[in-house]
Amino acid sequence: METPVETYEAPLTPKNELILTPEAQSYLLTAGKWATFLGILGFIFCGLFLLLALSMGTIMSKVASMQPYNPATAMMAGMGGGLTAVYVLLDLLYFFFALYLYQFATKIKAAINFSDSIHLTAGLKKLKSFFKLWGIVAIVIIALYVLGIICVIAFAASMGAAMHQ
Repeated sequence: METPVETYEAPLTPKNELILTPEAQSYLLTAGKWATFLGILGFIFCGLFLLLALSMGTIMSKVASMQPYNPATAMMAGMGGGLTAVYVLLDLLYFFFALYLYQFATKIKAAINFSDSIHLTAGLKKLKSFFKLWGIVAIVIIALYVLGIICVIAFAASMGAAMHQ
């Protein structure tokens, strides 16, 4: 004897209209709450990282002054400004990740709380921007890894050729 399978039948709607079930709305609201938390946490870490970035020149100079006769520390002192610039750029990138998450969260929560499709669309647009940024960063990192591997192979080949001469 077979048990009947319970199916969900959506109400008849125009073909291009999307209806969010209460369960889907609950999932979006929960995602919005977590995105708020992660966005705020991202802003806090951005602030702390910016303080570190702006302190790199001073930190490197202090390390160099502790060992004045070591050429490696003198080189480190000269790199302080460059490290500051790199860290500020990384912090700016991280800020946009946090910003997109936070904007997604605020718009999605408003969309669910007020049943507003305009906010829903704007929130999903911010989520798209978040993932697009992640994708671009992933492609750049993969390209840098490939470039690094090619450089290591070329260096190893040139060293091998030099050893056989």
